[in-house]
Parts: sequence; structure tokens; C-alpha cells
Amino acid sequence: MPTRLSDRAALIERHWQAQARVRRLYTILGIGGLIVTVALSLCFANEANAGKFFDRLPHFLDFTGDLVPRDWLEVGRAMFDLPSPYDDGSLKYNYPEGRTYLTPVLYIPEYIDQMAITLNIALLSTVLGTLVGSVLSFFAARNMMPNRLVRWPARRFMEILRAFPDVVVAGFFLSFLTVGPIPAIAAVSIHSIGALGKLFFEVVENADMKPDEGLKAVGGNWIERVRFAMLPQVLPNFASYFLLRLEINVRASTIIGAVGGGGIGELLRLSISQNHGAKTIAIVILLFGTIVTVDQFSAWLRRSLVGSDAFLATT
Repeated sequence: MPTRLSDRAALIERHWQAQARVRRLYTILGIGGLIVTVALSLCFANEANAGKFFDRLPHFLDFTGDLVPRDWLEVGRAMFDLPSPYDDGSLKYNYPEGRTYLTPVLYIPEYIDQMAITLNIALLSTVLGTLVGSVLSFFAARNMMPNRLVRWPARRFMEILRAFPDVVVAGFFLSFLTVGPIPAIAAVSIHSIGALGKLFFEVVENADMKPDEGLKAVGGNWIERVRFAMLPQVLPNFASYFLLRLEINVRASTIIGAVGGGGIGELLRLSISQNHGAKTIAIVILLFGTIVTVDQFSAWLRRSLVGSDAFLATT
């Protein structure tokens, strides 16, 4: 015989069943809304493309098929600027033309040189964003800046900086600056200041205030409280967010390069538009390897700064 529940247990069981029914209803409504939204979006896409959207879907992967090189060794030749046996004088196989010669014999391959430019843009922008964002974070944190006349403008300023996408800001700077890395550095730095500043001031607001109270008790000024009470606590988290932002900025610098910001992104755009399969695949492989390397280096450096014990599972 099933065990009869007490009145209190039966009440709990009824409440649980009622909540389960509400969750199931919300789930069904959410999935239904998602299906309707996707269907309407597809219909809009079909109408915007003069009824050809669904007709062209079977050809979705034709583009990638066109990029397959006639010889997969061409990918290595393109990456390291080696002569191609298929060189017919066209741009498609002119790999050695992009070399940057250090000596009459020693050279840097074009794609590696441009990838280094992209990394420099990302690194410099992240450093600038970290320096300015960390300073602003202490003015925006409620526990370090109780004065609203200072805290409110600092927060709104960072919101404005991160309100616009990197590409939009880069396009603005490209309108009056020359094409190259300078507009890219400015655009990525501006967005990094706003994004990192928000993350940093949230870290500051969650810090332990006991060291700060001790410094205030002995007459420490605001700068001394920031330097000796807050920075030692928040620096590991600041470093972690710096490394995370560096990974993001590598990708952002590549995208901005495609619209005139210099670096590997511009070469990727050109190779895709000219249907140069070996060059495109070489750049994609180089980008993937660089991002994986940056990610692994960030993980190693984060463990070194925070300590390996912080990454161990606790039971």
C-alpha cells in the first residue's frame, strides 16, 4: 500500500506540482515563441531576397567548396610565402610577393607579419583599456566612491564607451584617419575601457572592506586605501579579465582589419573576395592557431598568478 502523506507533506506536494505545471507551461510557451520567431524571420529573409532565400539554401556550402585548393600543399606554400609550381603570374599564386625581407636571404612571411600586427593591435588596446578602466573602476565603485557626483558620471562614461561596436567606432576613425592600425587601436581601446571598467568596478564592490576600514582608522587617504587595501585583493581578478579581454581583442582586431584597420583581417577579406582558396585556408589556420595559443598562454598565466589550488575541484 502506498504511504499516506501527512497534511503538511501533501500541501508541499501540491505546491510542487503547481510549480512544475507553471514551469512546463513557460517552457512550452518559450519554445513555441522561439519557433514562431524563427519562422517569421525565415519568411522575412525570403521576402527580402525576392523569394530566393529558400531556393538558395541547398547551395549554402558551395562557397566553401570553391575555396578547396587544387593541391593542399598550396596552403603551406601560401602561409610561408614559398614559390608555387602553379604560378601563372596571377595574384592567386604570387606567394613570394608578400615577403618582408630582413636580409637578402632571411624574410618574414606576409601572413605571419600581418598576424603579428594584429596581435600588437590587440595587446596595446588591451593594455590601454586595462590601465584606464582600472582607474575609472575605483571612481565607479560604490564602496570606494560614495559621492554620486563622481560615481554616476564615471559609470555613464564607461557605458557610452562600450555602447557602440568596435567596427562602428573604427569606421568613424577611418573617416578622418589614414587606413591602418591607428584607427583599429583607437576603436578597440575605447571599447575595452568601457567593458573592462564595468567588470573591474564590480570586482571592487565585492572586495573585503576590512583592510580598507583599517587604513581609514589609521588616517589613510583615498589613494593609500586603493593602493594598499584594494589593489592586492582585486589584482588577480583584474589580471584574469585582462587575459580574457586580450583573447576577445585578437578576434576584434581581425574583424576591424577587414574594414581597413590593417593586419591579417584585411588580407583575409581580399583573399575571400578574390576566391583564393589556398590563401584563405592558410589565414584561417593561422588565426585558429594564434587564438588557441593565446588561450593556452592565458590559462597558464592565470594559473601562475592565482595559483593552481584555485582551479582544483572542491568536495
